[in-house]
Amino acid sequence: MQRHSQVPREAVIKEDLLRGGIAFDESALSDSANEASGDIKPKSYFIFSFDHGTLPELGEAALRRPPEEIVLTGGPYELRRTVVSVRVNPSSPYRVAADADGLLGLYLDGQRISDVGLPPMPDYYRHKLANGKSVMEVAPTIQWGYLVYLTVFRVCQYFGAKEECQYCDINHNWRQHKAAGRPYTGVKPVEEVLEALEIIDKYDTAKTSTAYTLTGGAVTSTIGGKDEADFYGQYAKAIEERFPGRWIGKVVAQALPKEDVQRFHDYGVRIYHPNYEVWDPYLFERYCPGKERYVGRDEWHRRILDSAEVFGPRNVIPNFVAGVEMAEPFGFKAVDEAIDSTVEGLRYFMAHGITPRFTTWCPEPTTPLGKANPLGAPLEYHVRLLQEYRATMEEFGLTSPPGYGPAGPGNAVFSVSSFMDSLPA
Repeated sequence: MQRHSQVPREAVIKEDLLRGGIAFDESALSDSANEASGDIKPKSYFIFSFDHGTLPELGEAALRRPPEEIVLTGGPYELRRTVVSVRVNPSSPYRVAADADGLLGLYLDGQRISDVGLPPMPDYYRHKLANGKSVMEVAPTIQWGYLVYLTVFRVCQYFGAKEECQYCDINHNWRQHKAAGRPYTGVKPVEEVLEALEIIDKYDTAKTSTAYTLTGGAVTSTIGGKDEADFYGQYAKAIEERFPGRWIGKVVAQALPKEDVQRFHDYGVRIYHPNYEVWDPYLFERYCPGKERYVGRDEWHRRILDSAEVFGPRNVIPNFVAGVEMAEPFGFKAVDEAIDSTVEGLRYFMAHGITPRFTTWCPEPTTPLGKANPLGAPLEYHVRLLQEYRATMEEFGLTSPPGYGPAGPGNAVFSVSSFMDSLPA
């Protein structure tokens, strides 16, 4: 914080929690065995595990689900309201626990550094679909209720060591939830998604949920006879016909040819996330072997630029996984080198009016990069990235991207990275 005083202190702590995880004292876990009956909104495992251990390794945090997110305020650093996605790590130096009065706090090496608030159980989570499935299973919400996250395909057709992205545990997360006997629908029927959204729309009377994201694993062949654009697009079409204008429609998919991207737009999607994952060509080839094999890095980037002609540059927002640039054995050894490479990618896209965003890498232990790098990337990298990200946006005259809620420390709700916390309000 002292060395990077221009980065909000809230963002520094948030990045440390996201990269290294949080431990939960039993006093901070719900006693409810029924995920929909408690007072706290539980972690939904909406696509990846975002944990530093498998379910059997998490102990009580696996049996009694931790909250989806926490909100930090106050403490010795006088933190402004900061929403943080929960990534469980029983060995983390950061621990959420209740004090003698039952008030939750975040403790670092035994010292209380902030107050902790938990997300209340939304009314719509207390209602089930006609077939008995929970809204949380079909259409969970994250970012303090701002975003409905529709992972409609729970596995990825990039499969095995020669195709899976080396930091991604989507396929393992599917397997571990099935092994634990938890409900975890592989392909969500369109009718179930619409029914869940009906419930959300009915009970979300404050209209807190503002956007939805359609996503899931890559489709390299077909699902039910549909290619990737038509498979994900069918959900957008159905949602927009049933709930015109209720939510901002976003889709996370591969970088597809322009005619496929046009179909997304025609179906009603308004924001497109063709994630480029990591900028360096050497690392992309090794960390994203399936994407390199089926599309190729240069073609991926060309398609991102082409998609701006369909959606408009401001509505094309590719993600990268911040931190894998420094993952052993192939990554950069020095923070300066990693930052220089990442900024090169930012400048490439921002020069075309496209604003990338990023997710802070969580080194999940079942992934090759997670196994080799259990501590993730240095905090120094993440803080420097926030600094350079804002400076590069300002250089190209860009502002915070749409579909992510408010920007600025104390305002942001985007929970898996601090980039929105570190931008101007």
